[in-house]
Amino acid sequence: MAATHKRVLLLHGPNLNLLGTREPAIYGTATLADHVARAASAARDLGYDLDSEQTNDLGTLIGLVQHAGTRYAGLVLNAGAFTHFAWSLHDALKSVGLPVVEVHLSNPAAREPWRHESVIAPVALGTVAGFGGESYVLGVQALIKHLESR
Repeated sequence: MAATHKRVLLLHGPNLNLLGTREPAIYGTATLADHVARAASAARDLGYDLDSEQTNDLGTLIGLVQHAGTRYAGLVLNAGAFTHFAWSLHDALKSVGLPVVEVHLSNPAAREPWRHESVIAPVALGTVAGFGGESYVLGVQALIKHLESR
């Protein structure tokens, strides 16, 4: 792979900037920066660089996805609440054609019924959920192992 494709992008949707203080009984006390640092370390261990972006705005998140195709080999995405209704994000992911791993800190299937539907899952390689911060690490590892197996 060319050097520009030895990079993966970790994207975070709404309210994930509040990790560490937001509902710690569900999401833990680690901050977003803590999770990103662990994910970046996992990527480096496998020979990849990891960039990370967080936004509370759906349009911005879609723009990040659309521009990722020219810079990244794949995406790891925690879309937050956008997971459950943002068909425009689904369409953007499908359009760029990059491999995507969906991640969640909690297990949406064990929570409120409205969280059980994912519009991301149909365009993702797979979903890692319910392992707290380890979900990010596992998602990055799964994506890179997929990339290396191609």
